Amino acid sequence: MADSRTHDIAVFGATGFTGRLAAAYLLGRMRGREARLALAGRSRAKLEALRRALAVEQPGAEDAGLVRADVGDADSLATLAASARVVLTTVGPYLRYGEGVVAACAAAGADYLDLTGEGAFAEAMAERHGAAARASGARIVHACGFDSIPADVGARFAVGQLPADAPLDVAAYVESGGDHPDWRGAWHSISGGTWHSAIGFLRPSEILRARRSIERIAAGAPPGRSVGLLPARLRRAPAAVGGWALPMPTIDREVVLRSAAALPRYGPRFRYGHHLRLGSLAAVAGAGAAASALFALAQLPPTRRLLLSLKQPGEGPTAEERARNRFRVVFVASAADGSGAVVEVRGGDPGYGDTAKMIGEAALCLADDRDALPDAAGMLTPVLAMGDALLPRLRAAGIAIERVA
Repeated sequence: MADSRTHDIAVFGATGFTGRLAAAYLLGRMRGREARLALAGRSRAKLEALRRALAVEQPGAEDAGLVRADVGDADSLATLAASARVVLTTVGPYLRYGEGVVAACAAAGADYLDLTGEGAFAEAMAERHGAAARASGARIVHACGFDSIPADVGARFAVGQLPADAPLDVAAYVESGGDHPDWRGAWHSISGGTWHSAIGFLRPSEILRARRSIERIAAGAPPGRSVGLLPARLRRAPAAVGGWALPMPTIDREVVLRSAAALPRYGPRFRYGHHLRLGSLAAVAGAGAAASALFALAQLPPTRRLLLSLKQPGEGPTAEERARNRFRVVFVASAADGSGAVVEVRGGDPGYGDTAKMIGEAALCLADDRDALPDAAGMLTPVLAMGDALLPRLRAAGIAIERVA
């Protein structure tokens, strides 16, 4: 890792809940290497306090750089982007706070990673800053946590198990939980920042935007190839998965389809489905009722403010709660010639512990000159930015990615 820039990786939002986890993970991975990490945020005093605290846990943390940067100060963001090869930002909701960081990285030619699940943000950044990123050589990579690395990497791995020239279908089934694999576990495992982003997603305009985005991705596929979604409906999951499958209208669908539209390896016709796997119809009914109630409450300003007040940015699950959480995503892939494969991506706490691993390994992948990366720039998915190089990194970090049938 060598460059004229002062830092290889800068973690912007390092004093926040998820930012601290990402910084701590990177410090452990970069120990003893010729790699330079910076902690970035708007308060120099808080950054200094964080560095002292991390030094107790991670020898060598006292050598981390400090960069003061504020989303309301464009000059400070330009300084941040000019100082680092890779800027990893956990400052969300990204629709509210993210554009300045993207703009600065696109202008400076710095690679950029975030954890957004906000499809509207990713679309807007591509429209406003995609050309600048391509011109500067910057790789702008959204959704580098549980949204959407397991889906993107898992779908690519599943596709690789099937014939290269056949129409392909891949359906993903997501399950997670700890001691309470129901609403209690979900509530305790979510951070304040993620909660605020989720409430912002619950708008009719976002549902319409996602539908139009998928239509645009499909329309932009090269001649002779097509990409699209599998039919979305409640149904029994395949025998390899068990239980019931409830469609999930998350950013994962858009990310996987963007990768598929850009890469011939996904076949002449590729269809994808993304589902929540639940064990019983009672669980399906409970999930549906909860989602409907949240959606209704999020439409009115007074009740939306009430929902937002329940958790504040910077709050998150305890280490003990994170240690009990697990996730599994099963990909059932089939080709038109009758061949098929079942692939699993498995790990620990999806929202925070393993999300820190995912975005941390992605940052190291972009910053390490030894990794063979695709020749690409602009607005990219994780697969388009890192190709196969990210797969062994994730496995080495304890995230299983394997064919099981």
